[in-house]
Amino acid sequence: MYYVQKRLEISASHYLRLNYESKCSVLHGHNWIINVYCRARELDENGMVTDFTHIKRRVMDRLDHTAINDVVDFNPTAENMARWICEQIPNCYRVDVQESEGNLATYTVDDDV
Repeated sequence: MYYVQKRLEISASHYLRLNYESKCSVLHGHNWIINVYCRARELDENGMVTDFTHIKRRVMDRLDHTAINDVVDFNPTAENMARWICEQIPNCYRVDVQESEGNLATYTVDDDV
């Protein structure tokens, strides 16, 4: 099994739609740290699991310096963002999303490769 990991840092704002009162319901920004993990039993024709540049394009180029609520059609919690990012990247099986120091959400695909 081959594994790759890509770490990205983006600056983006969002607000959450919550059923309780919270300062997170107001537009605010984070310097997000995103770790993307990909795996494959066999390398592709280029000798890669997933090209690091393709990961960057699918995450950073879509989210950096944006209002995330304008990009996605769901409530952009760290948990939902981790799942969405994982679904954007071929061979991705795990994504960690840290929206601020000490606040980390992880999404992991549980099925076999």
